[in-house]
Amino acid sequence: MTNMQFTMTLAFILSISGLAMHRTHLVSALLCIETMMLALFMFLVLLAQNTELTTNALFPMALLTFSACEASTGLAILVASTRTHASDHLKTMNLLQC
Repeated sequence: MTNMQFTMTLAFILSISGLAMHRTHLVSALLCIETMMLALFMFLVLLAQNTELTTNALFPMALLTFSACEASTGLAILVASTRTHASDHLKTMNLLQC
């Protein structure tokens, strides 16, 4: 395992542990999810560079597109929850209420 692969794996594991331990604010949860997506993106870019196949070059772009959609959806949920509940605490939000 190279140094860069170890760094990407460590970033992914740290973001998972951050998501598991610090779930008080929606912003911190969204940042942890975004860090996981960026670590996966960098790992797929490294994989595409090491294998030098043209088919592997499409996977990072698809993941980047999915990450942008996830970020915009997360920010929309953040704005909606802040307007309705006046905070971004996850404990104040009830998913069963509309």
